[in-house]
Amino acid sequence: MNHFSQFFTFLVIVLATSYIDAFTRNDFPEDFLFGAATSAYQWEGAVDEDGRTPSVWDTFSHSYDRGNGDIACDGYHKYKEDVKLMADMGLEAFRFSISWSRLIPNGRGPINPKSLLFYKNLIKELRGHGIEPHVTLYHYDLPQSLEDEYGGWINRKIIDDFTAFADVCFREFGDDVKLWTTINEATIFAIASYGEGVAPPGHCSPNKFINCSTGNSSTEPYLAAHNMLLAHASASKLYKLKYKIKQRGSIGLSIFAFGLSPYTNSKDDEIATERAKAFLFGWILKPLVFGDYPNEMKRTLGSRLPVFSEEESEQVKGSSDFVGIIHYTTFYVTNRASASIFPIMNQGFFKDMGVYMISTGNSSLFEWEATPWGLEGVLEHLKQSYNNPPIYILENGTPMKHDSMLQDTPRVEYIQGYIGAVLNAIKNGSDTRGYFVWSMIDVYELLSGYTTSFGMYYVNFSDPGRKRSPKLSASWYSGFLNGTIDVVSQDSTQLQSNFSASSSL
Repeated sequence: MNHFSQFFTFLVIVLATSYIDAFTRNDFPEDFLFGAATSAYQWEGAVDEDGRTPSVWDTFSHSYDRGNGDIACDGYHKYKEDVKLMADMGLEAFRFSISWSRLIPNGRGPINPKSLLFYKNLIKELRGHGIEPHVTLYHYDLPQSLEDEYGGWINRKIIDDFTAFADVCFREFGDDVKLWTTINEATIFAIASYGEGVAPPGHCSPNKFINCSTGNSSTEPYLAAHNMLLAHASASKLYKLKYKIKQRGSIGLSIFAFGLSPYTNSKDDEIATERAKAFLFGWILKPLVFGDYPNEMKRTLGSRLPVFSEEESEQVKGSSDFVGIIHYTTFYVTNRASASIFPIMNQGFFKDMGVYMISTGNSSLFEWEATPWGLEGVLEHLKQSYNNPPIYILENGTPMKHDSMLQDTPRVEYIQGYIGAVLNAIKNGSDTRGYFVWSMIDVYELLSGYTTSFGMYYVNFSDPGRKRSPKLSASWYSGFLNGTIDVVSQDSTQLQSNFSASSSL
């Protein structure tokens, strides 16, 4: 990282001397985990090698012109190089997912031995460098064979197949994996995949914006989420009965959590914000903590909202040892018709929620301003409303144009602001236990392909060798984790000024 040294040294001096209220890695609990994240389809590549079969993500990405994950970062072949980069950076944990169709090519039945070896080697490599693996079982990539056979997540058959897949993972990898997330961002997965049609398998009701060939936006998101909760609870029960005593790990479910704040101080906007929180948080968290859906959803949806049997309610309740949070940006919420950031989302879930969401600052669907107070608000809300569950922030980061400069100062500003917000939340009693930057390196992005990226390492996707190069954010994160840099508390205006001045060096 020598080519960063002059700029980085100046940055360290600025940050370490300009602020009294600085903090360091040591201000966090000793067992708090700082890491970075990827997912299988976005990182691995090698889509048709060594027995892997297509997932719904393969099918979906090949149906439009935003690129695909056929090669992606080629992590399948370059995992040792990437783990070395993580170790050099000082990462304490790495979040990745297991490709279901790589491990069990038919979706159920025989295990693929080459795939088994790959994941065991990856986990061994991480452990050998002192990096804690945090494994996500499902990250949008259902085997296409199961989608074709019975419709995937909108059919209750998925519960048994997902549990069997989880069983293989627990049995084969569980001695070395202590942190399991069953399903990635269940909320936005259900909405995007079964309400808006913008994520695999691309279901939605007919509309003028998205060309979905199948789906029902008024029912399928709720049905899919219901089956996700039951599948999670089933896998969690299996883990606790069969593996937990020996392996001593934890299992949780993750949600996508926007920051939500009233647009005005009117009573109407406060009520609208509470309704948005019920739909966007309570939809998944109320069943996990209290055993049933929020009353606001029951009243609005009626018979469109599935019902838990008494036995299912008991099984779902308490099935998560922790809650995973995916957080990127914050919205203002109002009850009045306004310029919502979701103009196309006038059906299904967002129509049911019945509020208008307005972006903060100059944020858009693909770019957002740093609003760390939004994450702090999410953590405070979960503490107060859901019995202060253990929390891992499994994704947080900001996109930039992929071919922009390696000196990604806006990303540094963003990450440090949010780490500061996490520290504030912990000081206020939140049981937050980990923070993962999305993403470790530039990956294939679902909504933007290779045009924007989140990585702390640049990947040259036009190079057959997929050369990796460190960005300033990698240097900064390394300095923070290694204790060679203090991080300022939140003062975005002043910090922006400092970055602008220093970036001309």
